[in-house]
Amino acid sequence: MPRAPWRRRRTTDSPRPAGRRWAGLRRSSTFARQVLLVRVGRRDGEPGSGTDLVLPERLVDRPRRRYGFDRFGRAEIEAVMPVSPALAPATAVDESPAMSIPLLPGERTVARRMKFALVNACTLASLMLGITAIFVAMAGEARVAALLLIACVAFDGLDGALARKLGVASPFGAQMDSLADMCSFGLAAPVVVYASLAGSAPTAAAGVAAALVAACAAIRLARFNVSPKDGRFFCGVPTTMAAAVLALTVAIGLPLPAVVQIAGVALLAFAMVSSFPYAKLARLLKLPPWVWLAPVIGALVDIRLTFALVVVGYLVSGPLLWLHQRRTA
Repeated sequence: MPRAPWRRRRTTDSPRPAGRRWAGLRRSSTFARQVLLVRVGRRDGEPGSGTDLVLPERLVDRPRRRYGFDRFGRAEIEAVMPVSPALAPATAVDESPAMSIPLLPGERTVARRMKFALVNACTLASLMLGITAIFVAMAGEARVAALLLIACVAFDGLDGALARKLGVASPFGAQMDSLADMCSFGLAAPVVVYASLAGSAPTAAAGVAAALVAACAAIRLARFNVSPKDGRFFCGVPTTMAAAVLALTVAIGLPLPAVVQIAGVALLAFAMVSSFPYAKLARLLKLPPWVWLAPVIGALVDIRLTFALVVVGYLVSGPLLWLHQRRTA
């Protein structure tokens, strides 16, 4: 049966797409044209734009053809509306001069500045002692380096206490303290441990244990900086306490096999990045006096055994508190 003369016969070389593809093209063409018109309309209303473009009527009110396809293309649009810097998309560039953030918030008097300098001097002292401990440990004096690490722990606790008492705590001080802790406790402590294990443990095992302490200390400090603070418990063993345990272990010279020492170092490293709750020192000081009497008497009898029992008891307290919280929740 012959086709009607008024119906256009579709061929394979016909430029018209078929089905959903043609509908999507028609909608995208209309949407692009609307966006262009709205953009020009907004530019026309702005004062000082430098362009007064008026769209021809044939481009605005031009009726659609049978298939919804207007035969004017991009070249014709650009001829009517040339691209100019005024029509270029605006970029949010702030050319105002950068404002320096004060290191010490609040009133900047001479007295407060001196207090702020004193607190940061304690932080820098901890940093310098950590670097010195690395040099001394490299020279083969592991016990002297351990004593320097204990001094680092003392200065690290002192700067925070002074900052809170003198009222000069600041974000700069917190970041400075974190960087100093990474140097003193994340780098110096592993070097001291490695120097103490040299000769008694395999070099590869001692190196892996020391590297594990450094990696876990970095993870611990980064997590502490971005996590909400809890006034009662630590989330994992803090780096300061871990470094103090390692330094005291080297200083008093626990008579333990090399395998046990490496296992203890690895366990302490994993305890730093664990999620177990550990009591803070301020909470431990509130314990009854008779609780503290036992380790004092034990230290007079055998300081090494007492120290080992206290460390093991503190490490075990984290999982026990975690189980208790899960049962009571």
